Amino acid sequence: MRQDEADGELVLRALGGDEEAFAGLVARHQGRGIRFAMAMLGDASDAEEALQDAFVRAYRGLKGCREPDRFGAWFLRILVNRCRTRGARRRVGAMFVRDEAAMERAAAPRGEDPEWREEIERALALLDPMQREAFLLKHVEGMEYEEMARLTGARIPALKMRVKRACDHLKVLLREVDDVRVP
Repeated sequence: MRQDEADGELVLRALGGDEEAFAGLVARHQGRGIRFAMAMLGDASDAEEALQDAFVRAYRGLKGCREPDRFGAWFLRILVNRCRTRGARRRVGAMFVRDEAAMERAAAPRGEDPEWREEIERALALLDPMQREAFLLKHVEGMEYEEMARLTGARIPALKMRVKRACDHLKVLLREVDDVRVP
């Protein structure tokens, strides 16, 4: 795979039977995918399984990717559904078991204060799953509400409300933590 090769080209090659092309798509999208799955599920094992399951489903359903140049968005929709399914199977009490080494590997920007990052992850874990999903899609993945609506099937006003409520809840939770941390 050439680094400058677009997703659309890789999808078309993969549809033609080129397994290396699909491997290129996996390599390109696995980092973003594991970060999203970890933030949604909070458990490295579950996140890795959801990600692998999403890639298998993407491979099997590649013909259904109507816009090959937007493979990343199409794949994220599959991953969101896989995370929802995995999250729904688990009990709320066991939902956010931490694997700290995996959390560090999956952390987005490097160089952040690890303790603060851990508090952010804990606060995210306390959000309602739909609010957490909307928050991550908007503020971590940088999606516009229209794209979020296509991805989740939710209406834009509902997504805006979920993001607002998630932000409000996170502000309260993180302010409490910050108040404790300040000497």
